[in-house]
Formats: sequence, structure tokens, C-alpha cells
Amino acid sequence: MYADNEKLKDLLKSKIGKAPEKPTKELYQMVIDSDVEIVVRLVIVYSSLTISMVRKNFGEGLGASIKKLNGGKKNDELANKVMGQASDDIKLTSGSLIEISRLPGFVLETKGECLKVKLGMIMQWNEVMGEVISKVESELLCRAYINMYLGDDPLDKDAKDKFGISLISLF
Repeated sequence: MYADNEKLKDLLKSKIGKAPEKPTKELYQMVIDSDVEIVVRLVIVYSSLTISMVRKNFGEGLGASIKKLNGGKKNDELANKVMGQASDDIKLTSGSLIEISRLPGFVLETKGECLKVKLGMIMQWNEVMGEVISKVESELLCRAYINMYLGDDPLDKDAKDKFGISLISLF
């Protein structure tokens, strides 16, 4: 996770004033509810994934987060917009990136970069394909997405804890 530290610092200092001893639920909630730019970079390490597999698993997690923040109401259509119209046939090789950014204005932008490397006797090439897969303006979607990483049941507890420590260091 990457964030605009100066804007996070301004947000935290305006709402809290002085640093808590450890990250709190309220601290994380402020970040979830804010409009500060945050980028999550997903690096594919498993070589047999396809976009359809990522779309399915990601959609389930994001769908649950939307439901939680939306008073128990599902919105699968909104959750499915994150992976946009990317072809289900795209194979993600090890090292491929999916970068999802919450941009100011509550815009969630998904970019994909497929890295293909062929090694031969002398030949080696890299093909980097960076394209915007989707761009969706929705406060609920942005909050639900960041909630997946900083909420009560984060996808990666260690990443949440490290992010929390970095938040406190901004004070």
C-alpha cells in the first residue's frame, strides 16, 4: 500500500491532533472514509492465474466489504466494475502487476501490467503492457476497497499493521 503521506498527515492532525500510542480502529476508519489517494499494488507470484480467477476471488471479497458498509445490502454490479472489461483469457504470469488506486474524487482506477520475459540462448525481451482496466467513481466502492485492507478483517493483517505504524509516524 502506498499513500500520499502529506495529505494523510494533514487529515490525521486535523482530526486527532496528537498521535495515539498504537493504531486504533478510529484511525483506520478515518483513512477508509477519507478521499486521500492510496495505491495498492498486487504482485502476482503464482504463474497460472487468469483474470477470471482474480475477478472471481476479488469480487467476492470486495462484495462482502460493500455489503458490510452498505447496511447489509449487496451490490455485485459495483464490485464487478473494478476489473472492468479485461478479457477473461488474459493469463497473469509471475511478476504481473495489478495496481488499484483510490484517487481524489472517490475514483477507483485499476491498471494492469503484464510482464512477459522469454529467455533463450541470446534472446531476452520484456513486454510491459500498462493499461487502465477500469475507472469507477463511487464513494462506497472506494471505502469498501480500502476497508478490505484496513478494516476489521483485513486481507493481509501484517500489511495493515505496518500501515498503522506508518500512520502514527506521520505525527
